[in-house]
Amino acid sequence: MADVFTHDLIIFGAGLAGLRAAIEASRVTQGDLDIALISKNQLMRAHSVAAEGGTAAMLRPEDGDSFELHAWDTVYGSDFLADQDVVDRFVRAMPGEIMQLEHWGIPWTRRPDGHIAQRPFGGHSYPRAVLAQDKTGFFEMQTLYDNVNRHQKVKHYNEHYITTILTEGNRFCGLCAIDMTTGKFKVIRGKALIIAAGGAGTLFGFTTYSQTVTGDGMALAYRAGIPLEDMEFLQFHPTGLVPSGILITEACRGEGGYLINNKGERFMHKYAPSKGELAPRDLVSRSEMIEIEEGRGFEGPNGLDYVHLDLRHLGAKKINEQLPLIREVCIEFNDLDPIKEPIPCRPVAHYSMGGIETDIDGKTRIDGIWAAGEAGCSSLHGANRLGSNSTAECLVWGKITGEKAGQYCKETGAAAEIPEGKVDAEHKRIFEDLMGKKGEENLYEIRRELRTCMDDHVGVFRTGEQLSKGLEKVKSLRKRFANICIDDKNSVYNTNLYHALETDNLLDLAEAMVLGAVTREESRGGHARRDFPKRDDDKWQRHTLAFRTDDGPRLDYKPVTVTTWKPVERKY
Repeated sequence: MADVFTHDLIIFGAGLAGLRAAIEASRVTQGDLDIALISKNQLMRAHSVAAEGGTAAMLRPEDGDSFELHAWDTVYGSDFLADQDVVDRFVRAMPGEIMQLEHWGIPWTRRPDGHIAQRPFGGHSYPRAVLAQDKTGFFEMQTLYDNVNRHQKVKHYNEHYITTILTEGNRFCGLCAIDMTTGKFKVIRGKALIIAAGGAGTLFGFTTYSQTVTGDGMALAYRAGIPLEDMEFLQFHPTGLVPSGILITEACRGEGGYLINNKGERFMHKYAPSKGELAPRDLVSRSEMIEIEEGRGFEGPNGLDYVHLDLRHLGAKKINEQLPLIREVCIEFNDLDPIKEPIPCRPVAHYSMGGIETDIDGKTRIDGIWAAGEAGCSSLHGANRLGSNSTAECLVWGKITGEKAGQYCKETGAAAEIPEGKVDAEHKRIFEDLMGKKGEENLYEIRRELRTCMDDHVGVFRTGEQLSKGLEKVKSLRKRFANICIDDKNSVYNTNLYHALETDNLLDLAEAMVLGAVTREESRGGHARRDFPKRDDDKWQRHTLAFRTDDGPRLDYKPVTVTTWKPVERKY
């Protein structure tokens, strides 16, 4: 019924975290480890290539930066929900990752004196975002991919859709997957798994995410019994291009761009006097929405009212040298040249601060499973991520999980036996139960309604009433999903089937996210409740854990690790 393949280590996802993990796992085992690198896309189509502005690292202590300052900025930016031991490990690891990429050949942008350039990013007290023009993620991915290909025992599984994680007795056994090019059902056995499959931003209609980023790794871990942590904290980036949602990098403001309302005013100094346009993303997004709601925005299509991001004063030379991708995107998608015209922008769903619960090493509650990058939640970002800390996180925990999982595989005998009944059940679930559905509900209408629901009810500003309505809508969509029809019965590139599996995943994640949000009765970071406008440290300085049950998510909580800094009021 299923073709069976066996490897030592399986890496689910091939973005920055997955590629970095593959390199490190191979390195710590001197190239002896048999590694499977699995992606539902072609390997270099991971969403990491869309990261633009920079990667944070402390490189210049002689110029006033320090590990302590980077850590403080991150903890303060997180609204004191980040685990401080995790933050400390992160900031101390990052300079080595920048130097490693340098040795592997990445073309970092240089200062006139030849040293690696850094630029300002929101919420950082020092300009520590290391950059490769405004295509940083693209160049990091190219560099890692080139180096992965030097490791001969890393096998690439392009265009394989993972449908379930197989476990037995709280130990990882393998995965079930469909080869999208043939439709064949496969079992991929392994001693260990690293989940590096990215975030869940396509829950929203107006989003910076590629449409392939559907939270598959998070959802499958959730079904395997691993809790999801802090899912209510979804980051809205302040500058999504209207109407497409394409990311307009924070580097535009780091290079000196202005946010302007319809009166021609720079408004950010009203909301963040000391930081202006370089305040953290949650604060800038809320400020933009207030300007729009109070009538100082510009009318946009389909309710997407916006403000202007003005780069004209930077001049053609600086824009062409430092922000060439942004100029290209604006010309191609909006027929607009930012050298001559301001850019229409508004807050856009961008990043999952929460994800699969892990410890400081990226290890989950199931033996043999780790998670890294945006899919995992080691509690680095807390309630709000600072820009340029995400690509950095992928590098740090890609390396950590690759090392830990590689060592685990060296010390572990054979891969655990696959429970045959679970494979048969999964085959039946997909090829009989799901493919056999002949209901009257339109799968794509359910997916559209889910995204509209999240846009309308789980946005930059939230209320208990809105969130409760959103939760009821998600539950109703879950019931309707049981009555869908999959019209395409072909085996090769059956996107109809994969869209159904993705929508099933998104519905699970939406329910966990909205329940976490309606239950958290405070405002903290990216979770802004108008009915609970204050942060409540006594009750809510704790992490939300969502466990999957047959009746929906069950919430529990765990404390935040505080090692150095007690919470104080957050002002910029």
